[in-house]
Amino acid sequence: MDTKQLKWIYLFVLSLIWGSSFILIKRGLVGLTAIQVGSFRIIFASLFLLIVGFNSLKKISRQQWKFIALTSLFGTFMPAYLFAIAETEVDSSIVAILNSLTPLNTLVLGTIAFGIQFQKRQILGVFIGLIGCLLLVLSGASTHPGQNYYYVILVVIATICYALNVNLIKKYLSDLNSLSITTGNFAVLLLPALLILSTTDITQRINLEVTQHSILFVLILGVLGTGIANVIFFKLIQMSSPVFATSVTYLIPIVAFFWGLLDNEMLTPIQFFGAFIILIGVYLSAKK
Repeated sequence: MDTKQLKWIYLFVLSLIWGSSFILIKRGLVGLTAIQVGSFRIIFASLFLLIVGFNSLKKISRQQWKFIALTSLFGTFMPAYLFAIAETEVDSSIVAILNSLTPLNTLVLGTIAFGIQFQKRQILGVFIGLIGCLLLVLSGASTHPGQNYYYVILVVIATICYALNVNLIKKYLSDLNSLSITTGNFAVLLLPALLILSTTDITQRINLEVTQHSILFVLILGVLGTGIANVIFFKLIQMSSPVFATSVTYLIPIVAFFWGLLDNEMLTPIQFFGAFIILIGVYLSAKK
């Protein structure tokens, strides 16, 4: 299978995995605090990756570790907590939609800070996708007037972190395989996550059935939605452009909305139209 076909398969698989992550966060928040969800997510992903990818750490040079540390901070550590905190006040499907700001931020940061050149067609695709996202946000806001939308600022900050992360990987870690990058990221984060978790009331909660159920959902989130997904994502960044790789965030809301249907949420005609526009944006952003 050639690279052109493979990158679309990776994009589709990532959209399914990450589109399901928001409902897993929501389920995790039933019996855990946002800080506990973020910490457990990192811990489970770290343990899984250290088991399957420990030997890959040998491929990371001393000079590359500083970029591994930076990408772990911006690509995983901060977003893991920011998304969990945001979902305490904002519906998971809306958070998934706002995550679609990542390609736009990737384009802006890549041009300004990293000197990466993009085609006009890619820029057009990003803005078309953004229009589709805005339609979804406006529709969601009208159907959820009681939510605290100040918390969306946290999601915007997380998308900026993601944008910085993909540009760092593309520029400084392209010669390193995706398993080494991912395992290195979580090897750096394991101890901080354990320390943060220890400051919470997890020892008082751990015997509760609702907490144990939530931990199970976060286990799935950590291993599949964070560990395995990041390996695929970093590979996608290396084999395509940063804008194409982050265009997965345009497909995530569509998957998240279908999970919302199972959670008794309803899609409006405007939301379906917005999803269609998003798909057009993804197609255009993939062109070189």
